[in-house]
Amino acid sequence: MALVQLSEIAQTRSGDKGDSSDISLFAQNQELYEIFKREITEERVFEHFKQLVSGPVQRFEMDNLLALKFLIDGALAGGASQSLRSDSLGKCFGSNLLRMKVEIPDHILAGVKCFRYPK
Repeated sequence: MALVQLSEIAQTRSGDKGDSSDISLFAQNQELYEIFKREITEERVFEHFKQLVSGPVQRFEMDNLLALKFLIDGALAGGASQSLRSDSLGKCFGSNLLRMKVEIPDHILAGVKCFRYPK
């Protein structure tokens, strides 16, 4: 079992919906997706972003895309036209989520492409 940062094994896409950040997390295969569904909960995502957000986190499973979609309310300090944040559109939230670490069994990790930067 290895503790792996999501940036090494997953991809995201993020943006804004009013005062909410919208993040999609994509798994490379079904095995990883099942781990993501089990480990990356609404509560865990809220805890990860608790310094930045005020509202609840909703999670939607997109099985056909091997993706989890998170809608995080109260994430943008009022939304793009009102916020004084440097990321008022929520584009950095996906990169931030990729900092989360998840335990992945070695046999599953062996079968996925690792997105690590060359040393």
